[in-house]
Amino acid sequence: MHSFWRQLAAPYLAVLAACGSVTLLAQTPRPPETAPAWLTGTTCYEIFVRSFQDSDGDGIGDLRGLIRRLDYLNDGDPRTTDDLGVRCLWLMPIAESPGYHGYDVQDYYAVERDYGTTADVRELVREARRRGIRVLVDMVINHTSREHPAFQAALRDTTSPYRRWYRFAPTRGPDNRWGGNGWHKSPVRDEWYYGFFWQGMPDLNYEQPDALAEMQRVATYWLTDIGVDGLRLDAVKFLVEDGAQVDDVPGTHRVLTAYGTHVRTVKPDAWTVGEVFDNSASVARYYGSQLDAYFAFEVADSLIAAAARGTAGGVLRSVIDLQGRVPWHRMAPFLRNHDQPRTATALGEDLGKARVAAGLLLTLPGVPFVYYGEELGARGPKPDEDIRTPMPWSTSGPHAGFSTGTPWRPLQRDSLRANVAVQQRDPTSLLALYRRLIRARGASAALAQGALHPLVAEDSALVTYARVHSGDQVLVLVNLGASPTRVSRLRGGDALRAGRYRVRSLADAGGPRTLRVRADGDLSADGGPLELRPFAVQVLQLIPLP
Repeated sequence: MHSFWRQLAAPYLAVLAACGSVTLLAQTPRPPETAPAWLTGTTCYEIFVRSFQDSDGDGIGDLRGLIRRLDYLNDGDPRTTDDLGVRCLWLMPIAESPGYHGYDVQDYYAVERDYGTTADVRELVREARRRGIRVLVDMVINHTSREHPAFQAALRDTTSPYRRWYRFAPTRGPDNRWGGNGWHKSPVRDEWYYGFFWQGMPDLNYEQPDALAEMQRVATYWLTDIGVDGLRLDAVKFLVEDGAQVDDVPGTHRVLTAYGTHVRTVKPDAWTVGEVFDNSASVARYYGSQLDAYFAFEVADSLIAAAARGTAGGVLRSVIDLQGRVPWHRMAPFLRNHDQPRTATALGEDLGKARVAAGLLLTLPGVPFVYYGEELGARGPKPDEDIRTPMPWSTSGPHAGFSTGTPWRPLQRDSLRANVAVQQRDPTSLLALYRRLIRARGASAALAQGALHPLVAEDSALVTYARVHSGDQVLVLVNLGASPTRVSRLRGGDALRAGRYRVRSLADAGGPRTLRVRADGDLSADGGPLELRPFAVQVLQLIPLP
């Protein structure tokens, strides 16, 4: 390694050496089929720290700002109802990076300087835990930044041991199966290096053990030294390539098995969730003893499509398929994330449709994820920067309470409607619905862990199903349509036990006080048909009457 790059890499390599010398207590890894206890009833909330809350007026959200807003997410007091009630945070990348989004990591052992310090992260974890919130951090293991000291050393010195961490070739490699090509010309010599997403993000070479060993050391650092509770793994289907086949190759599954086992050994109650952008059948290949859970992209698309068209046909098909393959804690449903146009935008900014999409998401099996601002019905079209704009907190002061300085990105034009202060005072707001349903998931065994039993109503605009677990029964009825409707019969076998019930409404107000269920599927609510308003979300806990 040339002396300049040796000097540049020295601090990083010192941390690496120190982490490598840690001796871990021998532990038996938690089987992936067993859920960490803290997951039961949990809803996770995805945060882009840059856009959540600025504490120092530089226009960039930071960790101290996030700490200041923790009570909005969960104040730790189960008697209050004006917090969101989430029990888990997923932080998009917070490691040092030259890019605004953080997915090109320059130093895995340092905190992004725009966000704060290592001490700030540790305080965030402590304060979150005090409120009953667990913290997941985004872990980028497919690639590093080209500014990473190891890549710079490998680029400039062909004898560097870090050459093994990356893929170099004397000639440009083949196009991939989609017609693209991830090979990039070296700026230093007549050779090429591989980076699937971009020349600024060279892929790690998992055909050599060194890269995996380093990423395992990084996981150990964040789980044990920083104290986070789990990891969200980015773009895991692209970890290993085989010629033109750049995704889903056997080597990728071997890496994920080793990585998942390592995490469960280091911290038995940690949880890993991976990004595999594919249908449920393809995602099923990533279970076994690999990561704990994966985002349910096909489920997300089904929910958005059903809300958009206003009819129920096929909306539960992917959910039922996934439920038949894995237990609830290995499913991670969501509506939209930081790479996709927000729910409100996808639904033409129709808040009635956003409402029913939320009602479906938060009553499905699994551990649901909510992208920050979705609970307000915030808009967010492409490009990506406009899906990741600052959070609007208030109607007074500059920039809706996000910052006293000029925000890194302008707020959306709906920031005075999709606004915490405005919706906080309105019991019929989208925010109020999210709060009720997130709280209900934490209190109902059926919603937290129960199986989903599909039911069929006569009106095609109705999505109906039961969630049942250990004697707890919840009936979910969502009217996707803009017209009122009524329910007098549900077909679905014996999902709901026949009988007369006292009803506790967990979502929209104004539900029935009593409900009678007959063996033939007939329903009567307070002596008549069950009435549903347009875009109604009725989540009814059924308590048997003598």
